Amino acid sequence: MSKSIARAAIILATILATLGVASAAQAQTPAEFYKGKQVSLYIGFAPGGTYDLYGRIVARHIGKHIPGNPTVVPKNMEGAGSIRLANFMYAQAPKDGTAIATMGRGGAFGPLFGMKGTQFDAEKFLWLGSANDEVSLCASWHQSGIKSFDDVRQRELVIAATGPSDESQTVPKILNSVLGAKFKIIGGYTGSGQMTVSIERGETQGRCAFSWASMKAVHRAWLQEKKINILVQVSYQKHPELPHIPLASDLAKTPEEKQMISLFAARQVMGRPFYAPPDLPKDRAEVLRKAFLATLNDPEFRAEAEKLRLEVTPVSGERVQQIVHEIYATPRAVVERAAGYVK
Repeated sequence: MSKSIARAAIILATILATLGVASAAQAQTPAEFYKGKQVSLYIGFAPGGTYDLYGRIVARHIGKHIPGNPTVVPKNMEGAGSIRLANFMYAQAPKDGTAIATMGRGGAFGPLFGMKGTQFDAEKFLWLGSANDEVSLCASWHQSGIKSFDDVRQRELVIAATGPSDESQTVPKILNSVLGAKFKIIGGYTGSGQMTVSIERGETQGRCAFSWASMKAVHRAWLQEKKINILVQVSYQKHPELPHIPLASDLAKTPEEKQMISLFAARQVMGRPFYAPPDLPKDRAEVLRKAFLATLNDPEFRAEAEKLRLEVTPVSGERVQQIVHEIYATPRAVVERAAGYVK
């Protein structure tokens, strides 16, 4: 009997101690929690591309906007067009507010289309917001002989791409299927840097999912030296600086085709999305969203972004979360047809 009582007492003491620790943790303010901490900002692509630039500049400035001023360290985890990172953030990353990330703007919709290798629920991520509202472009190298979208409807263009769920593959696939383009997709590159090298070496002749912001920031010399031909825009509306470049949805011949293209164009509003794992403590989730938006409006951040020629048009976490929910609410028949195009 005495052993049973002793054992019960030990169990009770353990439970009470655990509850005490949990209560103490819950009682911590965000400032108390983050003080002296290191926050990892994961980037789903290899160093050298525009996603990497946005990730690193946010990492340099966001710490001062998080109560407690933690150290924020950028870390690259490339693979499958940022899907490898999304899987990690969903299942393995700490859910205490010390891990945030940026992914390809199309990555969130991989599970919707049944993309192989996606092991996350995008609606459960905490979306912090986006650094930019993008316009996605397809472009050809000046030596390719392809100068317009009409040309690529007549002749094959070999283009570089990353993973199967990334827009560098999904956009040309939908343009091939819906608008009759002839993009030949060479996948497997780890990021923008590798794709750029492949184009300049002549391994490929162009790519899709260029953003106009990226084009101006990273490939300004290409534009100045007329080494690149912009073929088509994929977005809700034309970029004001590109009024002469056709919008993909304007080339659609039927309402169904337009709806299909709009399904892909919607994600452009997400631009450069940043997110955190599911199930964060509510107060830290609110702090991270506020810190992200404050960072994008920080004069020092804006000045550095301007030097790097990075466009900044902030989109709130609430808006990005809404877009994700809206896209996942797309009628199943439309999704299934789109999925057939991009697999």
